[in-house]
Amino acid sequence: MPAFRTSIKYCRDCGSPVVLRVPDDGDTRERAVCPACGTIHYENPLNVVGTVPYLGDRVLLCKRNIEPRWGKWTLPAGFMELGETTVQGAARETDEEAGAQIEMEGLLTVISVPRVGQVHLYYLARLLGDRFDPGHETIEARLFAEDEIPWEEIAFRTVRETLLCYFEDRRRGVFTVHNLDVL
Repeated sequence: MPAFRTSIKYCRDCGSPVVLRVPDDGDTRERAVCPACGTIHYENPLNVVGTVPYLGDRVLLCKRNIEPRWGKWTLPAGFMELGETTVQGAARETDEEAGAQIEMEGLLTVISVPRVGQVHLYYLARLLGDRFDPGHETIEARLFAEDEIPWEEIAFRTVRETLLCYFEDRRRGVFTVHNLDVL
């Protein structure tokens, strides 16, 4: 398991400088602990939520208009917001990035990316049409058949793995949830 150094320098409750140590509460990991008020600050993985929007035998990909990986293709996805479910976040990201009308379906992939402290969750989403209105983060939103996917231009390994799972399940005629690790 990789060791992470906290980015927390000051207590969120009282503003005092924190120290890194294993708390006295039975914890086993080093945490940012405030010596003034005793607050223990936890840092946890971020959730990235998105969809595999499909119409017939084609999937919708978005060409990125932001870094990282500007100009590369991706599935519509992004960081989950506080106050929303994973399904709501995935639908929101699909609307923001692709302007696509969808019907949300089941979970397809759960991918742990421990080196960057993220968990990616991708849902199947049936497209209700082939008209898209991409937001500012997207240069172009376009449908691709499997043999048209620009595999060498895919932005992230989690997207590549999700697409591979989607097309394999589609060939089998049964979609299952895939748990993967990208190390």
